[in-house]
Amino acid sequence: MQTFLRKFSWKTLFSILLGNFLVAVGTVFFILPEDILNGGVTTVAILLRGLFGWNEVLVIYLANIGLFFLGWACLGKKFAATIALSTFIYPFFVSLLSPLDTAPFSNIDPILSALYSGIITGAGLGLVFRVNASTGGMDIPALLMHKYLHIPTGQCVMIVDSITILSGLPVFGLNSVLVGLVSVMSMTFMINQIQTLGSESAMNVMIISEKWPEIQDYLLEDISRGVTILQGEGAWSKQSRPVLMCVINTRQYAKVQREVGLIDPKAFLIANNVHEVRGAGFTYKDGDL
Repeated sequence: MQTFLRKFSWKTLFSILLGNFLVAVGTVFFILPEDILNGGVTTVAILLRGLFGWNEVLVIYLANIGLFFLGWACLGKKFAATIALSTFIYPFFVSLLSPLDTAPFSNIDPILSALYSGIITGAGLGLVFRVNASTGGMDIPALLMHKYLHIPTGQCVMIVDSITILSGLPVFGLNSVLVGLVSVMSMTFMINQIQTLGSESAMNVMIISEKWPEIQDYLLEDISRGVTILQGEGAWSKQSRPVLMCVINTRQYAKVQREVGLIDPKAFLIANNVHEVRGAGFTYKDGDL
């Protein structure tokens, strides 16, 4: 374990520890008291408790460790190294928090519990994913399905989570399944937010216009953004013309749209949201280098 820990920076270790702690908080205070089926090992623990009365914390421990060794055997030591810390630290945090009084949380509206459980666990998972680590658990069956059935990984994760959640239908009913899906959606949203945290909100704008030199000067001089000139050709007209590509701050888009329309009312403009942008003018100023 000491050799394993040396491979990680303190920042990485802190992110994994904090991420797993947040997942444990969401599990103990929101998921377990309301029996929220949101996929993963915790849902398996809830199902086994409902069917056989087994202790959830013990099931989480055994399932995580069992899946860890399954991943080690089938996916290799390199993969096992990425989930080793989470495999043991997440059940530890769950067992540490479980003795606390969670009775008040069992009286919360199930929809609110689903939303907050998704937000908290999603934030934790996002922190782990940001440092290129994994929480293991039910990710391992999905990766095994991908390896042996050659199904895209994203679809495998969706299939495993769907089967896990739907397994709770006979035990907890349709309402619990639907509430679980609310938790999954809020969790997915939060994971995306955390993974792009600190990135500048931006838009990629592409402009086709006969007055492209004037628009180019406006983008370069008035809003101080770099411009890339792409060569395009109309499929119908067979005419070549420049395509201006410019990444701008989201708050600048309305101004750019208005000014481009004043320069050339016939200009063709395409705008897309950019999930992350780094470089001069965004993560650092031009004069900082």
